[in-house]
Amino acid sequence: MDNPSPSTRSDLPALGILTGADVLRRLEGRREECVDVVRRAYLCHAAGRSANPESSFLRFSERPEARIISLPAYLGGEFEVAGIKWVASFPDNPRRGIPRASAILLLNDTGTGYPFAAMEASIVSASRTAASAVLAAETLTGGRRAARIGVVGTGLIAGHVWRFLRDLRWQTGGFTVFDLHRERAERFADSLAADGAGPTAVSDTAAEVLRTSDLVVITTVAGEPHLADPELLAHGPVVLHLSLRDLDPAMILAAQNFTDDIAHAVRERTSLHLTEQRVGHRRFIDGTLADLLHGTVARTPGRAAVFSPFGLGVLDLAVGKWVWEGAVAAGAGRTLPDFYGDAVREGTA
Repeated sequence: MDNPSPSTRSDLPALGILTGADVLRRLEGRREECVDVVRRAYLCHAAGRSANPESSFLRFSERPEARIISLPAYLGGEFEVAGIKWVASFPDNPRRGIPRASAILLLNDTGTGYPFAAMEASIVSASRTAASAVLAAETLTGGRRAARIGVVGTGLIAGHVWRFLRDLRWQTGGFTVFDLHRERAERFADSLAADGAGPTAVSDTAAEVLRTSDLVVITTVAGEPHLADPELLAHGPVVLHLSLRDLDPAMILAAQNFTDDIAHAVRERTSLHLTEQRVGHRRFIDGTLADLLHGTVARTPGRAAVFSPFGLGVLDLAVGKWVWEGAVAAGAGRTLPDFYGDAVREGTA
């Protein structure tokens, strides 16, 4: 077929850019709306209106603790967007005075395939993780109340979880926090208190946090399990196991277990994966968050419940598109109208 004449060719799309500040402005005051976006994305994915290939992990032989992960995905239904998140985790970064994680999210038009937006995505990633966590917490507890909330690991994700709990007006008697670096835990506790979280305490051990809290948020950079005593779950807490590798299989087997997508979560030496290797099956996983939302599975009253979300690319797309549309409507960001330009037409100007 002959190429169309210049007079019949469509203009190539522009590329929009959102900075981290643009993304954060969109989120402030709208975190409850963000949780609803995540809820709808989970249900869309569960209905089969998505494609979410396994994440790819780029690792470095001389830096085994560091990794860069690619999360391609497509989410249909009301969202109708494709894209990819490229997220790096370099635990030594804080020593350099910069955050551990960095990320960018590209959103693709599903009609032409062209990327139409690029945005800073560490905030998108942290927000969708926090939104899924508080959605799971509310679903598993049946409300927005916890007598005591414990936090193990006081980095970026923990801060975002707190902001979602705050903006969704969770009621609690206070927080107990732990971090391997006590000064970080103390700074985090001080920031919680200053932000209206109520009484805060710093614990000397992660085990003590679990033992004394009925809602526990685990957000560490642990690569291997470091919590192994099932008795820490004897009082039946809800544990948001966001960092995935902290709990020994003995603790997993002592609880009800829920995740976002079983096939994705039982891999890459997560606690769920290690448990499967130990027992030879996956029957210890009771279901997904979508199952809980649909009511096809339920938490057993009084028994510990652990939510271990692997983190789905479809959630990044849902939150990213929601952020993009709101930012554009508010006149935020910048546009590169000639990012593609005629130079890309078959390599000729």
